[in-house]
Amino acid sequence: MQPFTYVGAPGRVVFGFGVLDRVPGEVAALGCRRALVLSTPQQAEAARALGERLGPLSAGVFSQAAMHTPVEVTERALQVVQGSGADCTVALGGGSTTGLGKAIALRTDLPQIVIPTTYAGSEATPILGETRDGLKTTQKSPKILPEVIVYDVDLTLTLPPALSAASGMNAIAHAVEGLYTQDANPITSLMAEEGVRALGAALPQIVRNPSDRDARSDALYGAWLCGVVLGSVGMALHHKLCHTLGGTFDLPHAETHTVVLPHAAAYNAPAAREAMARVARALGVADAPRGLYDLAESLSAPLSLKDIGMPQGGLDRAADLAVADPYWNPRPVERAAIRALLDDAYWGRRPAAT
Repeated sequence: MQPFTYVGAPGRVVFGFGVLDRVPGEVAALGCRRALVLSTPQQAEAARALGERLGPLSAGVFSQAAMHTPVEVTERALQVVQGSGADCTVALGGGSTTGLGKAIALRTDLPQIVIPTTYAGSEATPILGETRDGLKTTQKSPKILPEVIVYDVDLTLTLPPALSAASGMNAIAHAVEGLYTQDANPITSLMAEEGVRALGAALPQIVRNPSDRDARSDALYGAWLCGVVLGSVGMALHHKLCHTLGGTFDLPHAETHTVVLPHAAAYNAPAAREAMARVARALGVADAPRGLYDLAESLSAPLSLKDIGMPQGGLDRAADLAVADPYWNPRPVERAAIRALLDDAYWGRRPAAT
């Protein structure tokens, strides 16, 4: 056994069906009395309903959360926080809303409750990605980690199959990268393999039958595990590429992770054999990068950057940005090889066998 360091992130998890009813009690248990509910514009109605459920504990609703957590949106939210006298936030939604809650917490240290409605997994991490002037940067801090996560499986039953697929692949990406990152360790590797297994089995069932409660429960469980992995270890090439593509070219977050994942895995496979073996075992396939690609294809998820809005003329800039300040990676990050990876991802080519 190689020496390792494992740091368990603190936090309370409430998981089950119908557990949204427990949110007022969770607010009170934090010692809070004024909870500001956060959401995107698309989920504003659900956020207002949650505010009504909170009753006298509600400080109102801010429903302008946006993809990639733009700093200007956070600044507007902070004005609402100050004006409402909020002493905590309750983020209802996917990664965009969770990101806003984290950005507020980083600046104010207010407690957070997060109620995920997708499989993003970011609710389980102390990591925040923010966008300013077209560039997305990330930072990590204990202040960013939510205090409570409420996983109500019922809230995911209406998540459309296409969004379920992309969101689930996004979560899988956290686990895959967590298996080969610099500070991977035996504990998080167990979580990562189990997270990939759970999602790899559940997502095809969800696409076939979106109301399958058992599959929805398994997927949410897998997403949580994958999020814990991302929050416990570092990031490498996959996340660097996705942050570059998403922040600079405003590509959809989960879909970008879905497209890039098999190509980043193929790039790193020669230097991360054990990690790829774990992924292949979790998916029940012979080759991990191809298995990831085939899983996305079976879910009718996007397979090419071209199909999610990436301009072909931006590939050179993306390659330059990816190598300018690279994250640690098991295989050296070389500009020509990264440019070839992006070309494969742009056209949606199936990775070569590794």
